Amino acid sequence: MLPLSTFLFPVSLLSTLAFCATVTYDFDVSWVYANPDGLQTRPVIGINGQWPVPTIRVTKGDQLVVNVKNSLGNQTTSIHFHGLYQNGTTHMDGPTQVSQCAIQPGESFTYNTTVDQPGTYWYHSHVRGQYPDGLRGPLIVTDPEDPHKSLYDEELVLSFSDWYHDSMTDLLASFINIANPSGAEPVPDSALVNETQNLGVKVQPGKTYMIRMVNVGAFAAQYVWFEDHTMRVVEVDGIYTEPTDADMIYLAAAQRYSVLITAKNSTEQNFAFVGSMDQDLFDTVPATLNPNVTGWLVYDDNKDKPAPKTLDSFEPFDDFSLVPQDKEDLYDHVDHTIQLDMKMDNLDDGANYAFFNDVTWIAPKVPTLYTVLSTGANATNPLIYGSNTNQFVLQANEVVEIILNNDDPGKHPFHLHGHAFQVIHRSDEDSGFYNPTNTPPFPRTPMRRDTVLVHPNANMVLRFRSDNPGVWLFHCHIEWHVASGLIATIIESPLDIQRQLVGSIPRDHLDACRTARVPIAGNAAGNTRDLLDLTGENSAPGYLPGGFTARGVVALVFSCGVAVLGMGVIGGYGMAPIKAKTG
Repeated sequence: MLPLSTFLFPVSLLSTLAFCATVTYDFDVSWVYANPDGLQTRPVIGINGQWPVPTIRVTKGDQLVVNVKNSLGNQTTSIHFHGLYQNGTTHMDGPTQVSQCAIQPGESFTYNTTVDQPGTYWYHSHVRGQYPDGLRGPLIVTDPEDPHKSLYDEELVLSFSDWYHDSMTDLLASFINIANPSGAEPVPDSALVNETQNLGVKVQPGKTYMIRMVNVGAFAAQYVWFEDHTMRVVEVDGIYTEPTDADMIYLAAAQRYSVLITAKNSTEQNFAFVGSMDQDLFDTVPATLNPNVTGWLVYDDNKDKPAPKTLDSFEPFDDFSLVPQDKEDLYDHVDHTIQLDMKMDNLDDGANYAFFNDVTWIAPKVPTLYTVLSTGANATNPLIYGSNTNQFVLQANEVVEIILNNDDPGKHPFHLHGHAFQVIHRSDEDSGFYNPTNTPPFPRTPMRRDTVLVHPNANMVLRFRSDNPGVWLFHCHIEWHVASGLIATIIESPLDIQRQLVGSIPRDHLDACRTARVPIAGNAAGNTRDLLDLTGENSAPGYLPGGFTARGVVALVFSCGVAVLGMGVIGGYGMAPIKAKTG
């Protein structure tokens, strides 16, 4: 006789499938006008003629289908579902020239993935510097088995962001430029919450709210606090945590927190909540900048909305102390170590770039995923992915350790596609490069998330298991640094990717490449005959001679400019006609 479980399993499977649905969104991406801070109306990227863009909502286990039409007219686009692991669907991840070709103006493209993870996520364009122009919004995955569900009555979603009055095209042109040799990032013009300011959030006395918070900004982290209310952190980046109290959190670009806040039992007053941009990130702070955005927990619409209290200092909660609710043990052995030494420096075009291991990322001619799919057994050879992609090839089911050394005086939030990682070590500011003989013991149940901040001139150590075949980026989520090359490419189990996807790439994905005249086979240079021949690959500007600094670049630029101007004057004088002397 067969065991009872043999008969029960299909019944339970059917029961699970009954709760799954296909959730479809039709997105027509186009330009609209908006003035979110009340200071300047400008073109922004909207969806279906509206901005802010809609929140995507699904339930764990659902099939998410997003049909995108690019009606921008003058720009390509794509969508990345930030934090979704894309198990088995790496071709739906969104980064252009990595897992797809960009969606050309007038063309359509479908993303189709199963969302088998709960939590707070977001979606955004993954084309060079585009999403801060508006193509960014929350993505919420409801969990019928949420372990904290009994602790709250309602959910709210708050997005925090920075905002620029100028377009990203113009800002990028001046950022990566010989006239900006120090690499000073453009300072935002405003801070926003839910893409506006002065937001009122209606609450009822005595109720507990789970507030999902997302930083969808391009640059600025934000200190966030709710006056006279304590937050209880229950989720970060899709990972449930043991409930932990916090008075203030530091929400770096691309990070997410879900917190529980219990409303007071009276309606005697309303209370401010604040997002305050971390001005330490800015090279200069304009005198006119208001770094704060204020909203209110509104208990009574008829009562005043008081100005927030002044703080003497920012003292945020340290997320390193969080404990995942599932208490996953530390990966206590390492199969593969990736060391990334990051810095900012100038190249011989005079502009400032970002580097891992002295390489600044440059997009290959063939999207990296298509190189994997078209090169057979050679896909395991990292050399075929180019000289400028910071590529690392992983085998299946390895414990991978990333050691990141920040040789820069700035803070950087790093994000890994396709995975959440264990954050097993993060040093204090100015600690220098990682020294394994001089570190405290690793936590037995380390915090996990997919975006984590490294401190200035410091280091951190992350671990994950290579159990998700795909092409995944590891990059700083300050959009200026993505544009300037602070990216590494992880090619995970390439032969397994081939088994999953060869012959399965949708027609509209291939059409996107055909329309853009982007090759879909061969190495990073598009060579299909000799895969080790990278002749003609996309490359960065050349290196400066040894000893040059940013100040030296400026001096050289102006010296050359003056010399050219002087030669022009002399030449013009010499070419002028000679007038005959009269009487």
